[in-house]
Formats: sequence, C-alpha cells, structure tokens
Amino acid sequence: MLGMSRTATVTRTTSETDITVQLDLDTTSYEHPQTGHGFLDHMLDALARHARIGLTVRAAGDLHIEPHHLIEDTGITLGQALTQALGDRKGIERYGSAFVPMDETLAHVVLDLSGRAHLAFEPETLNVWGDAGGMTHYHLREFLRGLCNHAGITLHVRLLAGREAHHVIEAIVKAVARALRDAVQVTSQTMPSTKGSL
Repeated sequence: MLGMSRTATVTRTTSETDITVQLDLDTTSYEHPQTGHGFLDHMLDALARHARIGLTVRAAGDLHIEPHHLIEDTGITLGQALTQALGDRKGIERYGSAFVPMDETLAHVVLDLSGRAHLAFEPETLNVWGDAGGMTHYHLREFLRGLCNHAGITLHVRLLAGREAHHVIEAIVKAVARALRDAVQVTSQTMPSTKGSL
C-alpha cells in the first residue's frame, strides 16, 4: 500500500436513499457533510475531524418517514468506501482503540480491520434516554452495523458512563474515529496477519 492512493468514491441509490461518499485516508481535507439531517451531519463531521481523513458525504433520504434508512445506508456506503480505500490492507496498523469523554459520558471503542464483520454494541442494553435531533443510540447502532458489515470491521463499543443520547452518540462516534485513525495508518510493508491476508 505504500505510495498508493487510498481513495474511494461510492454511490448507493435505493428507493429510500441516494448517497455518495468520497473518502481519502491520507488527507484531512473534507467538506461539511450534507445529508439533510443536521445531527447526522454533525456526527460525520466529527468522524472526519477526529479520524483525520478526507470525507465528503452527499445524501438524501426519506426523512419524512424517519431517519433510520438514511443513517443506516450512510453507514453502509461509508463501509463500502472504506473497503475500497483500504485495498488489500497490506501494511496497515489494523487495530485501534480509544477512550473518549464528553462531560458525564465516557465511551470506549476497540476495533480490528480484520475483514470480518462483528459489532458488539453495549449501549443497547443500558438506559440511554432521549434523542439528538431525532437520532437515537439505536440509529447509531444501525449506522455502525452497516459500517462493520461492509468494511469488514470487528467493533466493540462500551459505554462506561453516560445516559443522555446526544453525549452518548457523540462520544462513541469520536471514539470510533480516533480508533479508526490509528488502525488505518500504514506502518509497515507486510500484511498484518499470520494468515497472509485480511
């Protein structure tokens, strides 16, 4: 992967959503997301800033129903773009972890760009209340599920403190971003697997 461009542009169009994601893993140049959902834009902006990646998201969805389809499909499309940008994953650090506090909230995320999709999402078993602009922690779970399934990520999300949805969602997204920042770094010329492939 050394010296190669790690970029991707993916468009996903269904009867419910129309989404285009442009991703560059080796630049911090990005545009403010435009999805039609203010809090989702805010979270995608946080993801790009804290992962230190180039990210552009343009999306439209059936928000007159509710934000589920838009949020889930954005995660799917971002996962597809990440898969393309990573290529064969040779030389990447592969693993990342982060603790992120936000006032009373503390989130812990550990991830592995293993090529195997798995999401362990602890907040769904806890008493998280409210929403942020119509986005709940359950919507975040579906965003992360789409991301994991289509980028081949093993992702464990733990909520160590926190109850209010806005802080919980934002702390988790920032922790995912910081863990991803470390995992995508190219640190060698070898495949980070005893199997010889990811």
